[in-house]
Amino acid sequence: MLLSDNWRIQQYEVGEKPPLTIADADLDDRFWISASVPGDVHSTLIERKLIDHPYYGHNDINSRWVEQKEWWYRTRFQMDSAPTKQERWELIFEGLDTHATVYVNGLEIGTASNMHRTYVYDVSRVIRQGKNTIAVRFDPLYLHHRDKALMQWSSYTKERPWIRKAAMNYGWDWGPRIVTVGIWGKVKLERHVQAKWEGVYAYTKQCDNQQADIKIELEAKKYRGCGHLTYHARLLDENQQVVAQADGELLSSKVGFDLQVSQPQLWWTHDLGKPYLYQLETVLFADGVEIDRKEQRIGIRTVELVLEDEQGQPAFAFHINGVKLFAKGSNWIPVDNLIGAAPDSRYKHLIMLGVEANMNMLRIWAGGIYEKDVFYDLCDELGLLVWQDFAFANALFPDYNADFVENVRQEAICNIQRLRNHASLALWCGNNEIDWLYDMKSSSGEITTPFYGETIYHEMLPELLEQLDPARQYWPSSPYGGNDANDPNHGDRHNWQVWHGSVYPRKFGEVPLLDYSVEGVTFKNYKNDFTLFSSEFGMHASATKYTLKRHIPADQFYWGSVEMAYRNKDTNHQKGILLMEGFTGVPQDLDEYIQFSMLTQAEGLKYGIEHYRRNKARTSGSLIWQHSDSWPGTSWSLIDYELLPKASYYYARKFYDPLLLSLNHEPGELLELWVINDHLSSFSGLVILEVYDMQGQSIHRMELHAEVEANGVVKLGEWDEKQVLQDLPPEQAVLKLSAPAWNCLDNVYYLRDAKDVQLRSSSIHALYNEETQQLFVQAKDAVARMVQILIPQGNVRMSDNYFDLLPGEQRTIDIRQADGQVLEYQHITVSALNAEEVSATLTR
Repeated sequence: MLLSDNWRIQQYEVGEKPPLTIADADLDDRFWISASVPGDVHSTLIERKLIDHPYYGHNDINSRWVEQKEWWYRTRFQMDSAPTKQERWELIFEGLDTHATVYVNGLEIGTASNMHRTYVYDVSRVIRQGKNTIAVRFDPLYLHHRDKALMQWSSYTKERPWIRKAAMNYGWDWGPRIVTVGIWGKVKLERHVQAKWEGVYAYTKQCDNQQADIKIELEAKKYRGCGHLTYHARLLDENQQVVAQADGELLSSKVGFDLQVSQPQLWWTHDLGKPYLYQLETVLFADGVEIDRKEQRIGIRTVELVLEDEQGQPAFAFHINGVKLFAKGSNWIPVDNLIGAAPDSRYKHLIMLGVEANMNMLRIWAGGIYEKDVFYDLCDELGLLVWQDFAFANALFPDYNADFVENVRQEAICNIQRLRNHASLALWCGNNEIDWLYDMKSSSGEITTPFYGETIYHEMLPELLEQLDPARQYWPSSPYGGNDANDPNHGDRHNWQVWHGSVYPRKFGEVPLLDYSVEGVTFKNYKNDFTLFSSEFGMHASATKYTLKRHIPADQFYWGSVEMAYRNKDTNHQKGILLMEGFTGVPQDLDEYIQFSMLTQAEGLKYGIEHYRRNKARTSGSLIWQHSDSWPGTSWSLIDYELLPKASYYYARKFYDPLLLSLNHEPGELLELWVINDHLSSFSGLVILEVYDMQGQSIHRMELHAEVEANGVVKLGEWDEKQVLQDLPPEQAVLKLSAPAWNCLDNVYYLRDAKDVQLRSSSIHALYNEETQQLFVQAKDAVARMVQILIPQGNVRMSDNYFDLLPGEQRTIDIRQADGQVLEYQHITVSALNAEEVSATLTR
């Protein structure tokens, strides 16, 4: 029974009324506030227009009072009959945020102290026939940390290490402090008789195209008076045909066995094959009568993190079904600051955007949550691997406290068991940046205490995983490995030289240095990074104009305003200015800021990721920081809060394409032409490099025959810059790579920084066909740099945007509104860096 209806909430001062008075089954709560479950208090108050939306202007500060109150939830449900002695009724909360006490029919049945856990309460003896009442009291969090020792280090706030909730609720460098409270997960009432499934675990021991061996481990929980237990397990393919099955007895609470599958369909990431899913059904019987059933989808595949290559050299590469993968993806933060109220559709939109950008991996960052089931289900279906951090980010944690450690232990058990059957789950990781930053901060003298929390990541978590998920690998931290926790020669790496100005190389024990200069933060430093795996890196860009305008008061909607600054939660806003100063020049108004920051982010990520991919023999992955936004701010995201992709997202579709044509070049140096192939088949054909001037005249054309092996990379040649340009000044050159016979995207390059390229004035012609929902864009007079299509509407999808056009070249763009709303096509405008904005002409 899903208990999602008729919930109400009310606030009280701490201690204002005795808890049993408010929890009383007969309390008159008619005048309480109607609420949605799952959800949260903030979202309820917004929906009822009791607070202004905290994402507009500075309104988040006006709602800080919410976290100081005691909040109560209440609901009622009906029971058709009274429970019998043979029945076990369990009340299940899949998400309580955070310190809560639960009452049923006025009786306290238990407490909760962890947002990241599912809580199960036996209510068999307190529910009754007819009307039943549930009440949940949420304490303000200060009651649970005010008497605790403060950690020397806890980024953004000293409060959170003792509180097991999403760290980003307290504010991060890309989002505001909004400390949520409420029932953020589903609430269910379940009935069991004699016994129930406590755990079903399935993993692939080995597989190839001929046979797969699947290990199944079952665990049952028996109740008093339990009869003779037996089980039936079967595996069904997509056509609901049984491909393997087994029957047996549960003489104890646990049993394990193998299923053999002949000619299995393997689960692959979507770029390498089909993410094929089977259905595993396990049925529990007592004395021959069915008493419980579990149905779940599983994939037959192996995923291995390889730490040493065939030559015995250090590596950090994921191998799926024996195939070495170049991981292409991004870091995932919660989809909204108001996590509980975020709809499943938002997950589907954001994950589909990842697939459409050719990503094959998402990293669940430690400062958010262990994501909702919908996230993993979609990754299973769509073929994306998941790197899963445990929820420990950028702080010391009190592993010296037995109660805290036990709370964390139960959190880990809960989430390991919940997630371990997902085909998409590739890796467990202990924390985000804690090992690395502890060393830096202790080396600088900022931390003088022991490494509190270390036993969690290096002892408890690997021990639990060995028991509960032995088929999946564990990595203690990110970044981690070698003589420096951020060593390019061992493990994974976070490159925060770019943007944050961290000075590399640095060894353990050395005082960290920062270089806040154009040279110190520039994305050109990516080419100095020969990491084995780049798991975090990126740079800021503005949100789209539509998103900013929707959330900033009109009188503050200008570059340099207080409200614009408030959208940026990073420390030292000068870093973004320095990046733009070195590449585009410093913006002078809001439109220039949006354009310059987007172009810098897009070209910077292209510069770095093409470098990583050209070095795929050594480097095996790039995960951009970050995928999307949890509120409408300026950040490192590829997709802004209104689900509108930035320029960098459209660039990602190209630089993450499995077949990539790439130029490696610096001013005055040799120009190299590369082909990178992540497909499992080889390619042979013609690759064309053509040089144009700014009027679109072809200056030089080179045709090269290319042979690139499966999952390989090849350098086709290198040439002197002057030889390629044929005396055309490099500031006036546009280079285009193409491979007409391949299913491969063209790639366009400028040989100098954007501020030095001598663009000429261009003009845009735009025509929108209402029937086909296609926009036809053409450039005239000169090359149009970064053509930008704008529609004042959220969640608009385009087949391309922020692209370059040669004069006379036409691009056809498919456009739709992903929520199914009517597209506001009558407001389409098109512009470029060097072309005035025009409205699209409508036609049928």
